[in-house]
Amino acid sequence: MAKKEERPNMVEQFAEFKELKNIDKTTMISVLEESFRNVLAKMFGTDENLDVILNPDKGDVQIFQNLQVVPDGEVQNPNLQISLSDARADDDPEAEVGEEHSREIIFEKFGRRAILNLRQTLQSRILDLQKDAVFNKFKDLEGELVVGEVYQTWSRETLLLDDEKNELILPKNESIPGDFFRKGETVRAVIANVDNRNNNPKITVSRTNEAFLRRLFELEVPEIHDGLISIRAVARIPGERAKIAVESYDDRIDPVGACVGVKGSRIHGIVRELRNENIDVINFTTNPSLFIQRALSPARISTIRLDEEARKAEVFLRPEEVSLAIGKNGHNIKLATMLTGYEIDVYRDTEMIYEDDIFLDDFKDEIDEWVINALKDIGCVTAKSVMNTPREVLLEKSDLEENTIDDVLAVLRKEYEDEAAEEAENSDDTEA
Repeated sequence: MAKKEERPNMVEQFAEFKELKNIDKTTMISVLEESFRNVLAKMFGTDENLDVILNPDKGDVQIFQNLQVVPDGEVQNPNLQISLSDARADDDPEAEVGEEHSREIIFEKFGRRAILNLRQTLQSRILDLQKDAVFNKFKDLEGELVVGEVYQTWSRETLLLDDEKNELILPKNESIPGDFFRKGETVRAVIANVDNRNNNPKITVSRTNEAFLRRLFELEVPEIHDGLISIRAVARIPGERAKIAVESYDDRIDPVGACVGVKGSRIHGIVRELRNENIDVINFTTNPSLFIQRALSPARISTIRLDEEARKAEVFLRPEEVSLAIGKNGHNIKLATMLTGYEIDVYRDTEMIYEDDIFLDDFKDEIDEWVINALKDIGCVTAKSVMNTPREVLLEKSDLEENTIDDVLAVLRKEYEDEAAEEAENSDDTEA
């Protein structure tokens, strides 16, 4: 009974570490044992002949020192050996030379200094474990959304605290132009980078990273979260404009419509979060020509020439469409380049486009949309560009049937014949 009183509940004695650092009981027991061994190794020169036994249920600890029994007067290292007479006197009357004798050590008898040393060792080890846990947790969350409360703002960065009081650093260059935070305000960002230099985890978050836009769409659009719609490419000029290419795995779902929402209900929340950053949502396609055409929206392309090996595209447009393709401060063409991965050069098409030319999209009432898209895929975007392309080339490049090509040409020619007849009639009326 006396020995039990001398072994107080060590886990309870250091329980404040568990409360402060949120360490589970199993880890606490393991850390406590390791700390005991470190302190004992310093006291006895080694811990190899020591058994540290912790009782997880009771929280007490027993320490046994295993000593080799040697003849009286031949003890050379009292931390490793014990004389025969001392072993027999220490509750082991049948001890013999050469055997091993286990002697219990009551740690508390070493006094306040030993307890303080153990506490400091334990505190240091738990701090290291806590840092490792924070690093491992957030390293696995890179690119994921996180919410933090503004704790302090400096000129170059803002300090956020998450729900567990972990520190998140939002640098100025990772903030959206126009971001202004007040203490206590809640801020959303993505975890951009986590490093652990000198065992000191640093968690950097970002609101300009393209992953931030992806995560916001996942929050606002259930179809993306459920995997029915995939975000295939994202391009951003933070605070100004963004383009995002989406694809649906269900033919019944319009990916662009789902992302925008009824009357823009879904995308409006994202735009507000991004400080009114304009967002263009387009349908993704593996056809590079069509993808570039969509990426340059709202400009309408007349002709496009691709060099897929060099990842370059020459785009020809009506003179009035050039400014739309380039966009304010060059943002539209820059984003299209980022989104498609093609270097895009824009030219005024003064040779192939005529004043009376008509875009194929204007013939949707007479020509199936899939046929129009097939022609646009080979760079024929207007009526004149189709009519000026040899029939054999149209057949070879578009993969359309002969009768389909002939029907298209007939529709286009009829349009211009009707226009010519109308102009002649108007001319006759004027002369009369």
